[in-house]
Amino acid sequence: MARAMDRAGLAGRRRALLAGLRGRVLEVGAGDGADFAHYPPAVEQVLAIEPEPHLRARALVAAAGAPVPVEVRAGTAERLPAGDASVDTVVFALVLCSVADQAAALAEAVRVLKPEGEVRFLEHVRAGTPGMARLQKVLDATVWPHLAGGCHTGRDTVAALERAGLRPRRLERFVFPGVCSPASFFVLGSAVRDGR
Repeated sequence: MARAMDRAGLAGRRRALLAGLRGRVLEVGAGDGADFAHYPPAVEQVLAIEPEPHLRARALVAAAGAPVPVEVRAGTAERLPAGDASVDTVVFALVLCSVADQAAALAEAVRVLKPEGEVRFLEHVRAGTPGMARLQKVLDATVWPHLAGGCHTGRDTVAALERAGLRPRRLERFVFPGVCSPASFFVLGSAVRDGR
């Protein structure tokens, strides 16, 4: 499904997510490594965290062909295997919808981020219309997480970033792939520590 989404235009959004990055990057929930091919040459190293063994094995294969050095490790968003203030950028791509504890995952991102660093994100989020947001709430409380690997269609990720002490600096909301469904509302952006 992810490959079909990439062919439908999500690959371009992945490139936009990673454009201009440099230094050390921590990618949370790297999945099968679909982002690796899009990292720009100014990135010194990517530490890619993936908890699921099958996806982690596929990410290791993708890392071998990446244009920048990528280290793939086991780990979860709520307990990142990285030191305090050790990375320039934390990347979340289609992962904050499914983490067990979104607040803990974002607190960990803030912990490992250098003071001048940023969080980049590409996520599907709560709909902008009340009717669709209500439908997302019902689906998330019943069947959707069981059908989609723990994914929640209607999380307000931008508000969660703000509660974690991050200020969105760039924010683009869009419907993908252009057809309105509970899981088609997306946000692409970056955030920095509040007060920066």
